[in-house]
Formats: sequence, C-alpha cells, structure tokens
Amino acid sequence: MERKLISSGSVFEPKIGFSRAVRVGPHIAVSGTAPIAPGGGVACPGDLYGQTLRCLEIIEKALNDAGAKREHVIRTRVFLKDMKNWEDAGRAHGEFFHNICPASTMIQIVQAIDPAWLVEIEADAIVI
Repeated sequence: MERKLISSGSVFEPKIGFSRAVRVGPHIAVSGTAPIAPGGGVACPGDLYGQTLRCLEIIEKALNDAGAKREHVIRTRVFLKDMKNWEDAGRAHGEFFHNICPASTMIQIVQAIDPAWLVEIEADAIVI
C-alpha cells in the first residue's frame, strides 16, 4: 500500500522528523497536535477550551489533506497539562465530535514542548 505523508508546515516537523499525519491504505494516524495559532505562536493562551478547538481544527485539516473527514475518526487521545479543567477540553471535544463519538482517552501529562500548550491531541481515522 502507498504511504502518504501529510505536512502542516509546522517548524517542529523537520526538527523532530515527523509528519502531521500519515495515511496507509484506509488508515490515517494524526500526530500529537498542539494549539498553534495560524500565524505561529500559541493559540488562545490560557484558554483550554479554545486551545482544544484549535487542535481539532488542525487535525481536521490534516484529515482533509489525507482524503478523510472528521466522521472517519475512530480514536482520539487528549493530553492535558492539568486535569483540573478537563471539562473545558471535554466540552470542545464533544462539540466537535457530536454524533461521531470516537473512542477517546484523556490523560494528564507532565510537560509539553511549549509550557503554554494546555492540550495536545492525537487522532486515528479509517476511511471506508
């Protein structure tokens, strides 16, 4: 099967050696996605809900670039800097994936690359 690499243009991709997403056949894996603002920097500083939505927007673009839609997502992993406001991330995730309801995990991490990132999200999709 063909392996298709999807780039978001992130400065981290060449530094770390990863793709925003990889598609092999019907399977798409979207890398950990941080709340990067459209012009660079951190989107929605201090706002977990806003940062979560931004991550999901970036994921959706990667899915679209790979030939998929959000409806194809079967699993997400939500990594939070602090669990005390997990409901804000959960609300954004629920609004974005309303009626899709992928399998999902939410876990607290010690530190992301940028301390201002309150959330990072991975997603897996299958196009059938």
